[in-house]
Amino acid sequence: MLTPDVATTFLFVPGSRPDRYDKAVASGADVAVLDLEDAVPPDGKPAAREEVRAWLAAGGRAAVRVNGTGTPWFDDDVALVADLRCPVLLPKAESGAELAALADRLPAGTPVVPVVETALGVRRAEEICAAPGVVRPAFGSVDLAVDLGVDHLDDVALRHARCELVLAARAAGVAAPVDGVTTAVRDGDRLAADCAAGLALGFTAKLCIHPAQVAGVAAALRPSEEELAWATRVVAAAEADAVTVLDGALVDKPVVDRAVALLQRAGEPVPAH
Repeated sequence: MLTPDVATTFLFVPGSRPDRYDKAVASGADVAVLDLEDAVPPDGKPAAREEVRAWLAAGGRAAVRVNGTGTPWFDDDVALVADLRCPVLLPKAESGAELAALADRLPAGTPVVPVVETALGVRRAEEICAAPGVVRPAFGSVDLAVDLGVDHLDDVALRHARCELVLAARAAGVAAPVDGVTTAVRDGDRLAADCAAGLALGFTAKLCIHPAQVAGVAAALRPSEEELAWATRVVAAAEADAVTVLDGALVDKPVVDRAVALLQRAGEPVPAH
């Protein structure tokens, strides 16, 4: 499992389905997320929590989406993740204060990914991203659409909120956001289009709800071979001269920085420059 700050694919698996935990890990997802929130009905949450506890205690590696602050299950969920020292996704994050309070209850260094999925959360995105423990935000597109009374499939309706989250993450100095789910599980074209739209705005990872989505998301969000070849040439050109021209275009520090970011996102070696 990669750490959440560098992961590209996050795959949810219901906490009430322990038979799927190992399958989620084997899917190739960078981070499997055992979900105690939306995927589990209220009367099943205590049992699901114990299934998650047993699997993690036996050596399983995953993040856990706890139930939200103020719910009847929150305290017990936080005690679980604190005991087992696993990354945490906090749903419906709406303030820096609640993230700070959560961090106080977790071991130092526990990665926290707040899921921003309400209008208030979007308005407070920068303080949420800047809170202790937060390594990057995630975008709860479906729940936000419900909160706003818009269609979650309408890219235009949610574009402003997406941009706010990208700006907030950058301003706070944390990793770029994780985009919301594509609910059409078997629609590869829709998945690719959603990934491209998110990537164009600055998202570099995505939440998945089915193992069939993992490979498609990883491929769509990885820089293309053409982009990587360009990035390698830019960095090489910068080694020879701080400001140069490549293919008729100026290569200065901002261009080199973008090239380096592309190589890093793909896990490629970055030559010294």
